[in-house]
Amino acid sequence: MTPDELDSAEIRRAFNHAATHYDAHAVLQREVADRLLARLDFMTLRPAQVLDIGSGTGYSLPPLRQRYPDAAISALDVAPAMLHAARARLPAPSWTQRLRDHLTPAVRPHLHYVCADMARLPFAERSMNLLWSNLALQWAEDPAATFKEFQRVLAPGGLLTFSTFGPDTLKELRTAFASIDASPHVNAFIDLHDLGDMLVNAGFASPVMEMEVLTLTYADLKSLMRDLKGLGAHNAATARRRGLLGKSAWSRLEQAYEAHRHQGRLPARFEVIYGHAWAGNRAQREDGRQVIEFNIAERQRWRGRR
Repeated sequence: MTPDELDSAEIRRAFNHAATHYDAHAVLQREVADRLLARLDFMTLRPAQVLDIGSGTGYSLPPLRQRYPDAAISALDVAPAMLHAARARLPAPSWTQRLRDHLTPAVRPHLHYVCADMARLPFAERSMNLLWSNLALQWAEDPAATFKEFQRVLAPGGLLTFSTFGPDTLKELRTAFASIDASPHVNAFIDLHDLGDMLVNAGFASPVMEMEVLTLTYADLKSLMRDLKGLGAHNAATARRRGLLGKSAWSRLEQAYEAHRHQGRLPARFEVIYGHAWAGNRAQREDGRQVIEFNIAERQRWRGRR
């Protein structure tokens, strides 16, 4: 067991518990989703199959459906309660709408809800044209293996686009907790360059990585911790300390965080990483080894449009 290992059962439990009030705390998640959606403006992509990985309460589903009206979209999350909330956001069409759809030539694209782990996608090889994931990859137990799974289900020429958190996320909170004890209280996050290397090793082509820092501010530490709990985003490290902090430890934590107060507010920094990469054309050699071919000309045309 290492301090960086995540407890998958705890992650599922936390997000199930947070589903009913998640949207009230998800200001940052919505902002990052909007910025990730804007990056699709530069992609000339007409996917038939779209997969939203870690869809949560489904904030990205309406804009994805609006952007790709002819695509079948699948929303995947590890927490059943999150998918239930997503269904409520995009309710099934009424019987009158279904009748109208049946009587008209146009067929309404399907929207599927799938409860599964992102590291073990229940989809066939090369079945997806676009993998979309907003602030979910940081919960993967093994990001390198997860990228390989993403590559498995992407059709040749398909696109993976995602956002996740980098190592400076919640730096102030991590520093304050370090003054209390040596236990991990804030999840570890992977560096942008390491993520890029993982994409290449998984067989993706032309990865593009970007980073920006977004900062939320709070009146006090309790408000920050309330937000994190409301998102289901509290510490899920396997080696985490169990139980609540005592009054003395909490008082020392508040005092340590006060050192970061600026202009009357406590900052909470989030290092947001954006990435996208393309699937290659995979072939099989006689010796069984996989060969991945990339259409460099297509990537160059895309770069010319940026």
